Amino acid sequence: MAFNLDALGLSATVTAQGISAPDYQTILGSITDYFRQIYGADAYLEPDSKDGQMVALMALAIHDANNTAISVYNSFSPATALSGALSSNVKINGIKRQPATFSGVDLLLTGEPGTEIINGVAVDSNGARWNLPDNVVIGIDGTLSVTATCSLPGAVAALSGSITQIATPTRGWTSVTNPLAASVGTAAETDPELRARQSRSVALSALTPFVALDGAIASINGVTRHKLYENDTGAIDKNDIPGHSLAAIVEGGDLLTIAQVIRGKKGQGVSTWGTQTALVTDLYGNPHFIHFSRPTNVPVFVAITLKAFQGYTSQIGEQIKTEVANYLNSLGIGDDVLISRLYSPANLGVTSGGNARYYDIVDLRIGITRESRLYSNITIPYDHVPMSHSDNITITVTL
Repeated sequence: MAFNLDALGLSATVTAQGISAPDYQTILGSITDYFRQIYGADAYLEPDSKDGQMVALMALAIHDANNTAISVYNSFSPATALSGALSSNVKINGIKRQPATFSGVDLLLTGEPGTEIINGVAVDSNGARWNLPDNVVIGIDGTLSVTATCSLPGAVAALSGSITQIATPTRGWTSVTNPLAASVGTAAETDPELRARQSRSVALSALTPFVALDGAIASINGVTRHKLYENDTGAIDKNDIPGHSLAAIVEGGDLLTIAQVIRGKKGQGVSTWGTQTALVTDLYGNPHFIHFSRPTNVPVFVAITLKAFQGYTSQIGEQIKTEVANYLNSLGIGDDVLISRLYSPANLGVTSGGNARYYDIVDLRIGITRESRLYSNITIPYDHVPMSHSDNITITVTL
């Protein structure tokens, strides 16, 4: 039995609106009708018959072929491509999928000026090893700021001031510390994350240096969050950024790489502002000091009072803590914590399978310390970022 799929309207079709194809039941019904036109209206084609099974297999084959055609069609667009196809598509924009990353931390080394440290390693209070760049030299002022990488992959945390041990003693290197907490590593970049970065990457060739710099920083390996501020006036602005200056707040990524990108993309005559300083050179070997900042974490503490209904368990309470902490950690640099927005994750919604029906939120308060929790928003400075975890969230249950 032979038939024309296009004539029957059973094949995938590309139009100005995109690609489409009939569903399986439509295909099965059309083939069944065509079969009966050939062999008679009384042909028995129920699933328990050999002919019925043959027709079903033919319909399934056409349906699978249509789905394959749709997948191939979608694989040519970054908006719809998946997995390997998406990884190939974004190469057109000069980017690639970011692999799983290692935690990084900015270390302050002190010692004799000119001391060369080869394959240096520092150790934190938990015993984790942090590898310095292969070869670094302490500056003429007796200090050096470098970005060290954790020897273990994944989200290895290091609190501010917790990296103080020198694992590879070197003559002239006297001490090490981390003024800021480490930027924890991440899993391999997901498809949605890569699509979002691809959208930003088109700004690399934008008309304004500010937008181009934003796209370039977003493409640096290891950068998880960032935010740019530009003061194009001649006076200090509300964030204390000097006039005609650019302030970049960057979480994650190598300190020197970030400085080189800022140097290469910022506008002419625009100075840089921040708490971190790196020395980079231009094509002619001229030195330039580039300044930017790492975001400072603002701990957020939450107090929730619930009225429990029949079916409430302590596991539901832990789920509330997790959802609230995840929301707070998803906020961007400089984003204020609005107390009204916390009710959505605290109510769990559809993600819990309806667990929100087992309780009612009686009171919700937030603060930057346990003692200062109030029913009011938290204002986050421009170079800070809110953060929390389950231990920062207290749930009180009433009956």
